[in-house]
Amino acid sequence: MKLTVKILFYVLLSSLFTMKAFSETLEIEMLNKSGNEMMVYSQKVAKINVGDTIIWKSTTKGHNVEFIKNGTPDGVEKFKSKMNVDVEYTFTVPGIYAYQCTPHKAMGMIGFVVVGGDKSNLDKINSLRFVGKSKKIAPELIGQL
Repeated sequence: MKLTVKILFYVLLSSLFTMKAFSETLEIEMLNKSGNEMMVYSQKVAKINVGDTIIWKSTTKGHNVEFIKNGTPDGVEKFKSKMNVDVEYTFTVPGIYAYQCTPHKAMGMIGFVVVGGDKSNLDKINSLRFVGKSKKIAPELIGQL
């Protein structure tokens, strides 16, 4: 019986390391300008797997990342980075995440992450209220999810 428990322990332990080994990291830049767009993330819609990490790079000053209230799957904690720093987040809960740059959300600096191909909280995302230019951009981006 003890041998079975040891084997089970090693199988579980090795599967944790294997999952981490296969997880990926995506970098998204926070930018003042990209092409003819002002105040943008370099990638507005990201599709990743559960366990993957996104690093938002503070390429230009004055930006941060904040999950939009009610814009994440149930059970996800509030997330807000400090200004002008690189920040990373590992996505462990499948679903759609809506995020914004706190000072530039009215200028359209928003983005979305779809984790694990799960769109079960799409109705919740569709009910979010955006301001300024984000109000125009959001429906187009949601359509790409």
